This record gives sequence, C-alpha cells and structure tokens, in this order.
Amino acid sequence: WADFERERVFRGAPVDIADGYIHLSTAEQLESTIAKHFAGQTCLMIAEVDLILLGDAIRWEEARGGDLFPHIYAELPIHAVVSLQKRD
Repeated sequence: WADFERERVFRGAPVDIADGYIHLSTAEQLESTIAKHFAGQTCLMIAEVDLILLGDAIRWEEARGGDLFPHIYAELPIHAVVSLQKRD
C-alpha cells in the first residue's frame, strides 16, 4: 500500500502482471476470493474501486465457477480507490 500511495498507481501484483490485467472481485465475490487466494494471510488491504472511473479499461470476464469478474487492463490510479479497509 505504501508503494501505491507514493507512486499514485498500482501496476499489479506478480499474478496480475503475469496474466496481463489486475484481478478484482465484486463485494459478493470477496469472501470466496480471500478464502481461495489469501487463506492464512493477515493484514490484507481491501480496496473499493469506482469502476466507472476506469471506463474501457474494465472487462467483465468469466472466471471461477463461471462467474463474471472485473479485470482492469490498465494501471489502477489511486483516485479510483474510493475506500480502503485493513483486514487482519
């Protein structure tokens, strides 16, 4: 998070960079995403992103279980983060 604040953009975690987009989940998908990809990790930062501000950079694509997930095909600018929650 400190890098994001300093640089004002998030370019993605290693998995995002490898896949070519930043992975997001909806509020309804969040718990299953945390359980699958972040089990046992502490001090997670949960960001709420205003997808409208990202325009055409957002694509809704089928993923886990056939659900549609929002993916960002660009850098995430800090001004698109509307809230942030630390989760222990």
